[in-house]
Amino acid sequence: MIELRRTDTGSRLIKASAETIYRALVDPEAVASWRPPQGMRAEILAFEPLEGGTFRMAFIYEDAGSHGKTSDNADVFEGRFVELVPDRRVVEVIEFESDDPAFAGAMRIVTTLEPVAGDTRVTVSCEDVPPGISEDDHREGIASSLANLAAFTES
Repeated sequence: MIELRRTDTGSRLIKASAETIYRALVDPEAVASWRPPQGMRAEILAFEPLEGGTFRMAFIYEDAGSHGKTSDNADVFEGRFVELVPDRRVVEVIEFESDDPAFAGAMRIVTTLEPVAGDTRVTVSCEDVPPGISEDDHREGIASSLANLAAFTES
């Protein structure tokens, strides 16, 4: 039997230009500031923001009681930029470093930027989500990252 993997999506209207938001998606210092969900911090281990470029990051849990995908307190993942369309779209493919098969496989993340009356609707669609990631937790994490992105980019 083939296991179907799901798609989780989140969207938010951000009071910033698509250009400002796009810069925040491809700058490693910016990504470290906004991308980790609430309760985590990021370490950028490698980051090449060009099509075909690779990246590697660690999201570290701030709560000592948390359990990460890679270690007791961290989610480490690596990936590559599949498509970069300035001010419109970023497509990434990531894989978690984990011994647990529930987190195995590539997950595709598509971030689209749509101008709306001076603001920008940012939509994040995560395709082929590993079954070890709970749908509720993932949607909450996407919403948290989008709230962080709004706080980072809104003037």
